[in-house]
Amino acid sequence: MDQIKVAVLGAGSWGTALANVVAENGHAVKIWGHRAVTVDEINTQHTNKEYLGDRVLQASISATTDLLTAVDEAEIILSVVPTKATREVANLLNQALEQLQQKSIVVAATKGLEPSTYKFASQMITEEIEAKYLAGIAVIAGPSHAEGVIKHDPTTVTAVSEDLAVAERVQRVMSNSTFRVYTNDDIVGAELGGALKNVIAIAAGALQSLNYDANAKAALFTRGLNEMAQLGKAYGASPMTFMGLAGVGDLFATATSTHSRNFRAGMQLGEGLSKEEVIEHMGMVIEGISTTKVVHDLAQTKQVEMPISEAVYQVIYEDRDPKIVIRELMDRPLHHEGK
Repeated sequence: MDQIKVAVLGAGSWGTALANVVAENGHAVKIWGHRAVTVDEINTQHTNKEYLGDRVLQASISATTDLLTAVDEAEIILSVVPTKATREVANLLNQALEQLQQKSIVVAATKGLEPSTYKFASQMITEEIEAKYLAGIAVIAGPSHAEGVIKHDPTTVTAVSEDLAVAERVQRVMSNSTFRVYTNDDIVGAELGGALKNVIAIAAGALQSLNYDANAKAALFTRGLNEMAQLGKAYGASPMTFMGLAGVGDLFATATSTHSRNFRAGMQLGEGLSKEEVIEHMGMVIEGISTTKVVHDLAQTKQVEMPISEAVYQVIYEDRDPKIVIRELMDRPLHHEGK
């Protein structure tokens, strides 16, 4: 494949890891970050120690604090900023593309829902960037901790777009011998799966800290996945999406690994810490905490029963004891497994 220019918006762990994948494939990569110290470290030391330790990045990667410089001539732009910043950055990106009179494929690689509007990252990007500057919109979803990607653990994700040609273009640019990309066209299912699994991962962390064993964890994963699929169905998503990388795959990775911020946050909640204490201790964005409130509201709006997600909401936002909430989950009225 010919070399193309790719911009990565976000210099955190996931953005840096994705930039490294693309650079390994021989493409010209620029990372945009807002912290000059991180940008300087990437450019001079080829590391991002705050997020990825001593892992050495591809020397061809360059970083900048100037958005215009980052996206200039980029065929593909990966948006890897936190959900809460996605709309603001998309607006800035629109201004940059307008100034450059440039059309690019924009790929959302952030998993979460906007708290105020319940919009997905792809929806925020579409709303903020004029259609004439979008060569396509896609989403990267699936089980993919940055810490594993950067050390070349075999990783599989899916590039999702309603335009299959766009998904296939992203697939070709990003795939290599340790990072395999599939394609999918169910963007609603993929983004819902990516957001909802964070809520179940918080519950999994709480189970871990409370010393519950395999039976409890298996119950959580199975019934949690059912909740994800039921809400997805209410939004018109394909049930099969939740059986794939963006569903059960991402859920397993996020709900079983200490690399997951949401899992670690759940452990601290299980130990009795408050939401505020967890946020302070983590020092990083925990998408699942804000997503839990969104899911609570969506379940009520769509009249979908999501008892596990509701239990997580009660622990986080109502300061309820996790052990009591778990007992109440087990004592609920009995019904058919399909519900």
